Parts: sequence; C-alpha cells; structure tokens
Amino acid sequence: MKKLIGIVLTVALVLSMGLALTACAGGGSQDLKVGLECGYAPYNWTQTDDSNGAVKIQGTNEYAGGYDVEIAKLIAKGLNKNLVIVKTAWDGLVPAVKTGVIDAIIAGMSPIPSRREEIGFTDSYYKNDIILGIVVKKGSKYEGAKSLADFAGAKITGQLGTFHFDVIDQIQGAAKQEAMKDFPAMRVAVESGIIDGYVSEKPEGESAMRANPNYYFVEFPQGQGFTISEDFSTIAIGLKKGSDQMVKDINKILAGISDDQRKQMMDTAVMNQPAQQ
Repeated sequence: MKKLIGIVLTVALVLSMGLALTACAGGGSQDLKVGLECGYAPYNWTQTDDSNGAVKIQGTNEYAGGYDVEIAKLIAKGLNKNLVIVKTAWDGLVPAVKTGVIDAIIAGMSPIPSRREEIGFTDSYYKNDIILGIVVKKGSKYEGAKSLADFAGAKITGQLGTFHFDVIDQIQGAAKQEAMKDFPAMRVAVESGIIDGYVSEKPEGESAMRANPNYYFVEFPQGQGFTISEDFSTIAIGLKKGSDQMVKDINKILAGISDDQRKQMMDTAVMNQPAQQ
C-alpha cells in the first residue's frame, strides 16, 4: 500500500510539473490584459452595459467599447486567451506595460520614436492620412475658421502626453491652456466655455459631433492647418520590450484582418459610441 501511495504521489508531482511547464511555455496566464483609457471615442470609451459587444472593465461595473476593443477581442481570440480590459490613464499606459501590470496597449497609440525607446510595437492595426483639426462649440466664432491664424487669441488645449498638445505651438497668438487628461474632459470644457477648442484627429472630431450636436470639428484646407510628422499616421499595439514571440503572433493575427474589415469596424464604432462620450 505504501508503495502504491508513493507511485501515485510521484505521478501527481510529474503531472503538476508538466502543467507548470506548459503554462510557462504558453506565456503563463490565460488572460490577455489590455490597457486603454476608455475615453477616446471612437477608438475606446466607457459605457454602462455590454451592448454592441462591449467588454466589462476589470474591477468595475462598467464596460469598454470601441474600435480598440474590437481589435483586442480579435487578438485575444487568436492567442486563445481571455480578454481582460484594464482601464488605465493615458500617461500610465507605457509604465503599466513595462512593469507587467498589463500585457498590451491597444489604445489608439502611435509608435513614435520616443515611445519605441521604451516599449515594443506590433505592425499597425489602423492607418490613415491624419487629418488634424480643432473641436469647437457649435455656433461659436471659431466654427467658420479656415486657418490656424483664425485661432489667434483662442484658448486651446490638447490631451496630456500627446502630440495634439505640442502642435498648439504652431498657432501664433493662441492662448495655450494646460493639457487635459482625456477627451471627455475636453469635450465638457468646450461645451461649458472653459476653453474655445481642443486639438484632435478627424475620427475623434467626427465622433464628438455625432455624440453631441453642440460640437463642431474644424478641418483646415490643405496648407492652412497643422504640420505633423508621418510617424503619427499609424496606430499599433504596444508591448513590453523583448516580447518578440508575442509580436510575431499578434502580427500574424493582424495580417488576417482586411482593410475593409478594419474600415467597417471603425465606421461601426463611430455609430455605436454613447452620447456622453
């Protein structure tokens, strides 16, 4: 009997070691923890239910939806992992992935050189010719602006830690305001008159107008708007440096998503965003 018990214990130990090794080989946890700010519609936003395929935000009773979430769902499915959405402030995303708090950043982030110095990136999951403009209040004197010069004296801001805030310096005479933490806060500031406008890309500007008729996205004629680098024309998934195999695996999944499918997902995200966003 003692011999039999010994054999059973030995087999159990071998099996447990095998499971541990399998877990290590598969990258450990079966969760894919994705960080995003849940406040950058149509890329990502916060809502109160799971309508339109939204995913519950870890540790809350809220849900995240948007283009980034749809991409994250495809990535998690392709990796055979359970998607976990971790709501993270924009300026906390890079530190979070570097320290392992999250596994990936899928948050409308451009892989610019300064970020590549800190983290790794996959291939692009969204690319467009960036159209940068300014979201203002509908009916304000800035609604009819045709050039940056028309914003001389205007109180303008942008999101903290983004090139949107940096390019305000190109507006001669603008009253550059303190950077704000997220887009919902900037939208409220515009509607309340605290600021005259905030710098944004066209998808977010169109999203703002669709969500609330009190907003207007000022798009400038060619040569009359902001000058920006091509580095900002793509959006990619951020990963911890050294995650070479994960980069390859995700790139393979991204390669299977057609341009038409990506466009359809973005169009759907613009339509589905909650009004409060």
